Amino acid sequence: MNCNRHKYGSMQLRTVQDLTGQRGSVLILVLVVIAMLTLGAYSFSEIMVSESEATAMYGRQAETRAFAESGIELVAAVLASPETEDDASLYHNPDRFRAVLLRESENSRGRGYFSVIAPVEYDPAGSLLRNGLIDESGRLNLNRLLSFELDADQTRDMLMFLPDMTEEVADAILDWVDDDETPRTYGAESDYYSTLSPPYESKNGQLESIDELLQVAGVTADLLYGEDSNRNGRLDPNENDGDANAPFDNADGILQPGWAAYLTVNARELNERADGTKRTYINNGVLDELYDSLAEEFDEDVAKFVIAFRMNGPYVDPNDPAAQDAANAGTSANSGSSSTNSTGSTSGNTNGGSTTNSNSNGNSNSGSSGSGSSGSGQNSQGSLVTAAAAVGNALGGAVQGTVTRGGMDLSKGAKYDAKSVYELVGAQTEIEVNGQKQLLDSPWSADSGSMQSYLPVLLDALTVVEGPELSGRINVNQARQEVLLGIPDMTAEIAQAIVASPMIGSKGEAMADQAALRANTGWLVSQGIVDLPTMVKLDRFLTGRGHVFRAQVVGFFEDGGGYTRLEATIDSTESPAKVVSVTDLTELGRGYSKTALTGIVDDTGN
Repeated sequence: MNCNRHKYGSMQLRTVQDLTGQRGSVLILVLVVIAMLTLGAYSFSEIMVSESEATAMYGRQAETRAFAESGIELVAAVLASPETEDDASLYHNPDRFRAVLLRESENSRGRGYFSVIAPVEYDPAGSLLRNGLIDESGRLNLNRLLSFELDADQTRDMLMFLPDMTEEVADAILDWVDDDETPRTYGAESDYYSTLSPPYESKNGQLESIDELLQVAGVTADLLYGEDSNRNGRLDPNENDGDANAPFDNADGILQPGWAAYLTVNARELNERADGTKRTYINNGVLDELYDSLAEEFDEDVAKFVIAFRMNGPYVDPNDPAAQDAANAGTSANSGSSSTNSTGSTSGNTNGGSTTNSNSNGNSNSGSSGSGSSGSGQNSQGSLVTAAAAVGNALGGAVQGTVTRGGMDLSKGAKYDAKSVYELVGAQTEIEVNGQKQLLDSPWSADSGSMQSYLPVLLDALTVVEGPELSGRINVNQARQEVLLGIPDMTAEIAQAIVASPMIGSKGEAMADQAALRANTGWLVSQGIVDLPTMVKLDRFLTGRGHVFRAQVVGFFEDGGGYTRLEATIDSTESPAKVVSVTDLTELGRGYSKTALTGIVDDTGN
């Protein structure tokens, strides 16, 4: 019995021990479950917080994009109203283009802005910034280089001053945009590109973007973009640290922006006045029409001088051999119009008999009566001669019979086409007035003080080119020195003097007087940077402003929370101004400090 009692007691003890062990296991299991649930709840909470923050950040990022797009629309609106905006407000205008408030808030984190920002082209250190637009005409337009009709060497030379440019690459670029398959001296056409893998053909046409140059033989991304890896036009610390993997990062403190900063495919310039009206085409062959137009806008003396200049060209002192040589060279250049005018003038006297009509201005118009002297066969032949004469007269500016203005017989037609409006400044010309030879002085003096006042008006009003556009001219106010040096007849001294004339003060202030003075190229002459004979040669390559602009716009919040950086090309030759392209540069970074974007220095100095 004792034995059974002992056995029963042992069984009870084991049961209690088993129950106690099971209860301990359950407790541990419960604790594990609680811990897992807590961790799950915490993870879920973290995910929800992260998702909430991501959603908020996405929303703020979307808002910054809207800010930047609003900046682009503002620029387009400004360009669509040129009569209310002068060049000063386009080049550097912090009041209009810096930290424009779009979203108001009592909290600095909630206030949203955009800024339009650009590099200062003449700053080699790449440290100066301005709030304004980049004129595409400040760059070489690859699509218009061939329109200058220079020889192959001169055309190549326009590219040769770009950093690290070679004759082979320059000719390859020109071969890419010309319309034939004949390789230039150092160039490449489709026979080269067809050997590549994968093969392709030469474009033989206009470029659609500068990035397309990466398909041209010898062009690399390093050459195209240089040190400016984030494309902000500044030399940032990471772009000047001597990184061996960046070929142009030589830590010399000078920005090498790459060819993209010197070249464009979009520049256009309208051949019209600042107010959008038509300029007077002084090479117009209809001399009486030209005379009347000039007399109405200026006065009779201006009209008489310009017409006399067109009829006989500049007066050359017969006792000055050097002047005679220069005149002979100019006459050779104008020989085509002289020949046509001579034919027109001779034909104008083919038929006998005339009738004379007088107008209210006292000018006489005498025309052929068209009568023949014999039979029908001769009359038929005379009609053909008369028709041919009419064509010649229309082309050369001569007319049948006599047309007079200001005592001058205009029926002889124009024998000289002006190559530049600057030819009229300080010039003389000889003409018969009422049967007497007269030496006429230009109404526009070559005195620098006088030129400063009248050149802006003169260059705005007159043109030597017929048509709605002027091709490929370079804006001297925004061109880099390397671009200027490639222009035929440009000297290093002139190029240096141009880029050494800033349009922004030493403290970053806008210099409205300078910008107003530089609406055209007249300031180069009035300030003595270029003499008149040289300016006549340079004129067809230079301008004071184009009509296609680039705007880099950053949308941002005052206190963090995302940003968007867009670069837009806007064509103001159309009405309203057209946004041609928009490139998102956000992935390359904000590009500019808070101080650069707002003009306010914070506690960190950023």
